[in-house]
Amino acid sequence: MTSAADIHHWQTLTLQDPEKMMAWLGAIGFTEHATYRDESDPPVIVHAEWLWSGGGGIMFGAVRDDSVGSSAPGNAACYLVTEDPDAVFDAAVAAGATVVHEMVDQDYGGRGGTVRDPEGNLWSFGSYQPK
Repeated sequence: MTSAADIHHWQTLTLQDPEKMMAWLGAIGFTEHATYRDESDPPVIVHAEWLWSGGGGIMFGAVRDDSVGSSAPGNAACYLVTEDPDAVFDAAVAAGATVVHEMVDQDYGGRGGTVRDPEGNLWSFGSYQPK
């Protein structure tokens, strides 16, 4: 049986400009695990897997006619747990995100804030670890 500690969430995204988003994801702390490109059209990212230091990560690819399994570009929402949400929030804004909700101490515990990435997806960064 798999324990809860062995399970990590993987968000899926379909992106208009994966190259631009890879730069943004790197700026906020994701690391590239694997990126697969279309052999007949190398600029097109068919599938990529990037890791989050706290566990899990994201899978994404460019909008294509055969895209399945993720929301349309700009319609996703993600929550990232981090020990220093202010630093990740600041890095996200410096890399081109727009502020939706400033960083604040939350009534339910922890600290958090929300930005919109360059493609319009919502990203919340917080220190609150759901139990």
